[in-house]
Amino acid sequence: MLDLVEMRAAYCEEMINLAKADDRIVTVESDLCRAAGMMKFKDEFPGRVFDVGVAEANMTGIAAGLAAMGKRPFIHTFAPFVTRRALDQIAVSIAYAGLPVKIIGSDAGIAAEFNGGTHMAFDDMGIMRAIPKMTVFEPADETALRALLPQMHALDTPCYMRLYRKKAEKVYEDGFDFKLGRCNLIKSGSDAVIIACGLVLPDCIAAANALDEDGIKTAVADMHTLKPLDLDFVSDALNKYKIIATAENHSVINGLGSAVSEYIAESGKAVAFKRIGVNDRFGEVGFKPYLQQALGLDRDNIAKIVKGLT
Repeated sequence: MLDLVEMRAAYCEEMINLAKADDRIVTVESDLCRAAGMMKFKDEFPGRVFDVGVAEANMTGIAAGLAAMGKRPFIHTFAPFVTRRALDQIAVSIAYAGLPVKIIGSDAGIAAEFNGGTHMAFDDMGIMRAIPKMTVFEPADETALRALLPQMHALDTPCYMRLYRKKAEKVYEDGFDFKLGRCNLIKSGSDAVIIACGLVLPDCIAAANALDEDGIKTAVADMHTLKPLDLDFVSDALNKYKIIATAENHSVINGLGSAVSEYIAESGKAVAFKRIGVNDRFGEVGFKPYLQQALGLDRDNIAKIVKGLT
């Protein structure tokens, strides 16, 4: 079942609510205010939106300056543009300076669909998790977005949020208790656990249900925050499950799978483990269902990989 509104519409609504309560909030855009669904915000707060045009590094530098003057800037563009083109400005002008700029990268990975490989960031979370003091997270649906966005705003440190713009498949019921940095167990199981985030969560749940029917009782967890990683959950999973897999709309290199496997390697504990994600390749043009299948992010492949670990 899809959420009632697009993720970008929910983002705009929550941003308006936050801005009404905090007059320090401003947004800096790079010619994508409409694409981000932020036109209502612009109408509501015309003096608090700065559109710098297609100039992502400039957008980031301006946001850093605004933050240094006491504002709470949110910057947005497509994920590859904000994490690749503006990386030096994010690392030095924002993170090194310790400024609370909130960075929104939209339509990462297969969410880029017909924009194709040039826009299909499979590396953005890895890039951002490597920056010191950067919080990195990805809400799976509208409920998660509405709960986590205010927590992002409250942090006095830089943050990166990966945002899907369209209607997301509903994962959570309204009122679910979220906390940045805390993993959510969304399906129970006793034999295996799939630790996932973002767009692949519904397919992970479907894969886990199929595995249950095959006698492999499989849990699913939403590790929505990649940094700081919920190490307590991973530690508990090592003691509880014989099989651990990660799944993500991201490269298996330096993403969620890497973060979890780093902890497992240092723990010294043995477990059957597999990273499910994009295997060191660029994206391509296509609809989301096709891309999931082509890149091995669909229910059947996820179930096949976990079953192969038994």
